[in-house]
Amino acid sequence: MKPRLSVITLGVDDLEKALNFYREGLGFETQGIIGEEFEHGAVAFFDLQPGLKLAIWNRKNIAYDTNLKQTAKSPTEFTLGHNVGSKEEVDSVMEQAEKAGATITVQAQDTFWGGYSGYFQDPDGHLWEVVYNPDWDLID
Repeated sequence: MKPRLSVITLGVDDLEKALNFYREGLGFETQGIIGEEFEHGAVAFFDLQPGLKLAIWNRKNIAYDTNLKQTAKSPTEFTLGHNVGSKEEVDSVMEQAEKAGATITVQAQDTFWGGYSGYFQDPDGHLWEVVYNPDWDLID
């Protein structure tokens, strides 16, 4: 398998609330909810960068589609890393997320490895790390 991600799908409990958080709160561009004409199809997509989209889809519909039992949420299963170009940008994004309704779990701070980062949870508990790594070049 050639490692190539094109869509990251987050399971949500309230599609409208999640849409509002990402579109209005964080400013992610989207066409809104599509697929409502299908019983388990309502979903929203956001363009993250060329070749990569974020999708939000009801957790119950993911369970249905995958033929798995819906389980309890576990925010420590994975994190989404949002790398930025400076400490100031980390602070700015963390502030924007909090104003949008995110829960700050770790305030932005210097890290043991020489970077700067903080963590927040979206309304469904998904964990985002906003991070500045001085050793990484960002591709815009």
